[in-house]
Amino acid sequence: MWRWSLHKKVERDPSKSPALVHILLRELEKAESEDLRHVIIPLLHTLMYVLTKATGIAEELYRRTYAFCMRLLTLPAPYCTVALDCAVRLKTETAVPGTLYQRLVIAEQNLPSELYPYQERVFLFVDPELVSPSVCSALLLEIQAAQEQQTPEACMRHVVSHALQAALGEACHAGALQRKLQASPRHALERIFHAVVAAVEQMASEPSPSREGHLERLEEIYCSLLGPAAAARGRCGGHDALQDRPPSIPLPSPYITFHLWTDEEQLWKELVLFLRPRSQMRLSADLEALDLQGLLPDRELARVSVLSTDSGIERDLPLGADELLTPSSPEMEHGGLQRKGGMKKRAWPLDLLMLGGWDGPPGLHRRTGRPDGDGELLPGVSRLHTARVLVLGDDRMLGRLAQAYHSLRKRETQKFCLTPRLSLQLYYIPVLAAKKPAASRQPELGELAAFLGRADPWYQNTVNTLCPAIHKLAEMPPSLGSSRTVDPFILDVITYYVRMGTQPIYFQIYTVKIFFGDLSQDPPEDIFLTELTVKIQDSKLPKDGFSPRRKGVAEGPGAELSICYQKALLSHRAQEVTVSLRATGLVLKALPGSDTEVSGPTHCPPTAAPLPDHTCLNVSVTEVVKTSNLAGRSFSVVTNTFRTANIRIQSQDQRLLTLLLDKDSRRTFRDVVRFEVAPCPEPCSGTQKSKALWLSSHQQKEMERTRAMPKPLLMPINTFSGIVQ
Repeated sequence: MWRWSLHKKVERDPSKSPALVHILLRELEKAESEDLRHVIIPLLHTLMYVLTKATGIAEELYRRTYAFCMRLLTLPAPYCTVALDCAVRLKTETAVPGTLYQRLVIAEQNLPSELYPYQERVFLFVDPELVSPSVCSALLLEIQAAQEQQTPEACMRHVVSHALQAALGEACHAGALQRKLQASPRHALERIFHAVVAAVEQMASEPSPSREGHLERLEEIYCSLLGPAAAARGRCGGHDALQDRPPSIPLPSPYITFHLWTDEEQLWKELVLFLRPRSQMRLSADLEALDLQGLLPDRELARVSVLSTDSGIERDLPLGADELLTPSSPEMEHGGLQRKGGMKKRAWPLDLLMLGGWDGPPGLHRRTGRPDGDGELLPGVSRLHTARVLVLGDDRMLGRLAQAYHSLRKRETQKFCLTPRLSLQLYYIPVLAAKKPAASRQPELGELAAFLGRADPWYQNTVNTLCPAIHKLAEMPPSLGSSRTVDPFILDVITYYVRMGTQPIYFQIYTVKIFFGDLSQDPPEDIFLTELTVKIQDSKLPKDGFSPRRKGVAEGPGAELSICYQKALLSHRAQEVTVSLRATGLVLKALPGSDTEVSGPTHCPPTAAPLPDHTCLNVSVTEVVKTSNLAGRSFSVVTNTFRTANIRIQSQDQRLLTLLLDKDSRRTFRDVVRFEVAPCPEPCSGTQKSKALWLSSHQQKEMERTRAMPKPLLMPINTFSGIVQ
């Protein structure tokens, strides 16, 4: 609430921006001198958000902030990571004021611009079976009410006004400028918008941008709008007293689409539709063919045979079949009857074949939507689109997101449609049901949100505290007339999170292979993210079942289980343990408890990274212990815990098991006699084997080595700072 109030003050009264920036910078320098690291990242994010929206900031404040970020580079991660991201943006903003605001609005609102063609979209997914209809309707009404005022014309006016005020400062007659833009027709407004964008982007792309040169260009545009006389009055401060307070220039919320998650493939379909309108650009034949295959509705990923009509003569190739030829190219000028040189060696990037490029190159994760983003995974194909997928719900919703993410990665190994052109960012806001009495209390459904709150304190204070506000919003009576005037608090926090939450925390996805008592059923495979619960059924296998009961096993509660697991050791030595015991149930948790220290990689982890706490399974076994005394035989229950990454469990006495994945009753497997759990590897396919023929001998050896040591599939969830040690 404190952060939101500060940003609203800047929005309502832009003249307070310099004073607020000075106060935040002073607090940051104080935290640095007193070594109060826990407040550095929240203050830095708040300061950067103010600098993006504000105008009239002195160059000296920009330079002090940049120098502060450079000093933070000596600190460990995540401080140096966040500081470097801020320093890169500040360097451009200092030389060309207004760049951050302009690029943010163009990308989020999908405004047409040839010089800055980046696009972003926020996909808000809600499971209607997990989130109440009142919460869904309240969020949808708030999003619709805010976006009705964000027309493309209004966003263009905001970009022009902000760029001119940020560059000219007090010399800009803000009131007259806004009146002129309001009265301009659509074609004139677009011409002015493109002129301002061209002036800003051309100066920002220069190796050493000049603030004076930028000022001269925007002064010309300003004079063409208001005329030399009005511009001269602005420079002399001759405007009215009522104009001393510049009008507010809002920062529009990003374009958000609301989706009720009802289809397993809905996420992939929405991402393809996001790319499709802008995919008319001519790509290579391989990418276009794979793109078209990716749009086919086949669910079994069948292979399509195509009759080849290649004559073998290079001149007969149509344009775009291999690569685009320009009329002035030497290949076109000397294109006689030449025979193609057989199989042409194509340079497929090695990290692309190994699927390490979905989240960008290893190391520091940067925000896409600016020229120094993820860059190109394939020559000539840029990542111009950023999909920010935000899910609302509890741990069950995250389990469903993990299923969709795994399916997406598996489909990409076959189709290769989204990876080269799309940067996927995942976000999570917990929305838990209202607390119930202790008698009907359900299992804890917010464990992953609690883990994120322990890892990132700013996530805890900003996102985890949003759940009560969302329920309060749902309880309020709908009023479309007043919703347009009241500040949308929920939407503002969501916007702040998807903009500033750029540091991912990775979570291991686990795969489970299930064997049923009925041998005619094929053993299915599924995945889980947070928890696997095992319960003992009352029913038993028939006498001719899968596993006969062992002799000498005493009857009692629970079932006799054989557990084989690989013990997690600090030395990383492989030590396999096999035990047989009687248990009433098991719980396999992928997240550490609140008493466990949070550790692990915040960015793309190396291939030989140590095994941190949150990539181990914490297994709790409720064991039945038999005791004999004078009163007879009795049974007591104790809970044993251990940590492992791989485990196999089998029922020994004809008792059947029930598996519950990610606490979701819709993902229940009954009549199970054995199951195996292991870290889910990166999806692989036959396409990698065929593409390996195009690689050099060194790249083939590297790929064989990587295939021998499969990389685990990790799902990133963005936070503000990653894991704070």
